[in-house]
Amino acid sequence: MNNYNIILAGNPNVGKSTIFNLLTGYRQHTGNWAGKTVDNASGEYTYNKNKYVIYDLPGMYSLVPHSKEEVIARDMVCNNNDIDCIVVVCNAVSLKRGLNLVLQILEVNSNVLLVVNLMDEAKKRGIEIDLRKLSSILGINVVGTSATYNDGIDKLVDGIEYVCKNKNNSSYSLTYDNDIEDNINNIYKYIGDVDKKRWISIRLLCRDIDIYDKYKNKVLDNYLNRVGNIEDRICSCIINRCHDIYKMCVINRYNKYLNRDKKLDKIITSKFWGIIIMILSLFLLFWLTIVGSNYPSILLSRFLFGIEDNLYNILSFLPNMIRNILVHGVYKTTAWVVSVMLPPMMIFFPLFTILEDMGFLPRIAFNMDNMFSKCDACGKQCLTMCMGIGCNAVGVTGTRIIDNKKERIIAILTNSFMPCNGRYPVIIAVISMFIINYSRGVISSLLISLVLVFVILFSVAITFVVSKILSRLLFKKDKTSFILELPDYRKIRIGHVIVSSLLDRTLFVLGRAVMVAAPCGLVLYLFTNISINGSNIITFLSDKLDLFGCLLGLDGVILLSFLLGLPANEIVLPIILMIYLNTGILTDYDSLVSLKNILISNGWTIITAINFIIFSIFHFPCGTTLLTIKKETNSYFYTFIAFIIPLFIGIILCLIINFLYNCFI
Repeated sequence: MNNYNIILAGNPNVGKSTIFNLLTGYRQHTGNWAGKTVDNASGEYTYNKNKYVIYDLPGMYSLVPHSKEEVIARDMVCNNNDIDCIVVVCNAVSLKRGLNLVLQILEVNSNVLLVVNLMDEAKKRGIEIDLRKLSSILGINVVGTSATYNDGIDKLVDGIEYVCKNKNNSSYSLTYDNDIEDNINNIYKYIGDVDKKRWISIRLLCRDIDIYDKYKNKVLDNYLNRVGNIEDRICSCIINRCHDIYKMCVINRYNKYLNRDKKLDKIITSKFWGIIIMILSLFLLFWLTIVGSNYPSILLSRFLFGIEDNLYNILSFLPNMIRNILVHGVYKTTAWVVSVMLPPMMIFFPLFTILEDMGFLPRIAFNMDNMFSKCDACGKQCLTMCMGIGCNAVGVTGTRIIDNKKERIIAILTNSFMPCNGRYPVIIAVISMFIINYSRGVISSLLISLVLVFVILFSVAITFVVSKILSRLLFKKDKTSFILELPDYRKIRIGHVIVSSLLDRTLFVLGRAVMVAAPCGLVLYLFTNISINGSNIITFLSDKLDLFGCLLGLDGVILLSFLLGLPANEIVLPIILMIYLNTGILTDYDSLVSLKNILISNGWTIITAINFIIFSIFHFPCGTTLLTIKKETNSYFYTFIAFIIPLFIGIILCLIINFLYNCFI
């Protein structure tokens, strides 16, 4: 058995991850917007008794990197001599753009297989591509695929095998004008006999800092200063050649879909209608989640808590202390998290994935870019905020799509301002009880959704303000531009929505929440059943925090519940009930009416409810998000800042609101 190493390269959003999943069986999340693959993923498959190790690189438009991820991708392509085949994936609908990367890679390595993906989309748009002619011009194998429908993958596998065994040895070479060619030849004598010397010479002429640092000397420096920077001329030659190849190999018979996309973009990306559509979409997303998750959440809660006694009896062989900890502590906390999180996620994530598949999210980022620019931030931060609505830890990881370090750190530090899926049920419950005066029906759910949208818009406004302040305090003003590709509008793929939203997202987030909820249940049980001076630890601590809590329009129980809810936001309200009722275990409630009565009897007012909502949004991130921030920034300082900033904002806002309430009401 032979072992071969394969690279998957290409522009963002061309289907690399989909092809990777089909070949390896590995499940990477894919979506219809640029930057989904933010790290190198690797997998393997066996074909004809040979083993193939395949690496899915982050998307890149050229071999000139603009981010840390693109540097890694460029180095894998240019500096790794162990690679047997580079599979370059292009979008059949926008082949001309993909050819730019193909031509640059061919200057580095001739063992290339070109995959023209999304052939089904091209056919719908009347685009015909002569793959044989394209193969003849480039001197490499070319395969057409529609990876979404598993079409052409067998030819792709055969093509990879052929390149690995026989090598392409393409004779294609991009020829520049005479002056550039002379300069390339002159550079040869300054760098000696090195591998890939033509490509190195071209990058030196383009003033590529990474390349220049390896070969710099005074003689070379003097020569480059005489020549000047001719990067624009080199780029123009490549673009013109891509255009020529495209004209020879592609026929576009009609532009019905192109005209449709332009009309939609004119509306969705307009300054006025774009914002209106974004707000309405957010409203509809929340309304469907609220309406759809109520009944399933009740059923799931009844089932999970209904088997609690049976589970307690099954574990009768254990000592009572251990049995109580496992059932009334660990199990009950975990059951609460599952019953609260699972139903909303099973609705929210599929709806979110539909917006993603349609190509709507990048257009939101496009609309918001001007606002973020005024805050010295990046429009792509809007995408990471959308991801944070589902899970802040996922949103933090998603900030890797932001090239500039300053803008990425700002996005990380402010991502927790977006209330995640774990906070929505509690916020919705409080809105229902104290602001809308809960009653079943369409009008009630619409009003709750409207208030929730207002809460999100308020969070966005605070994000703008804090981003501006962070940009001035923590970083130099080094605003950079970014490339945001608006993908084609695509039909909703039901199978992809189900797999991506339910398996890749819902179960992943739920699994992580359960992992932190279980040990938290253990701690909670011990805190409520170990006494200090006649009262349990929780009561003792809540009494100590009560004075400060009253200043915030809250109380010590609420503050302590947020502290103990650090592992998972979902258990904040159950902890509050547990302390109020002094049950010693997490307590469920029969209905929102009974819950409201419990809260009012313990001093809750409308100002308590408002400040509780404020503090639910602006307090320290959950434990999982903090660990993710530490991993992404590799800095305890930024992790500490991410903990302090939302907590500080929440305290200040609650102090102001409570002060104004006491002064004027």
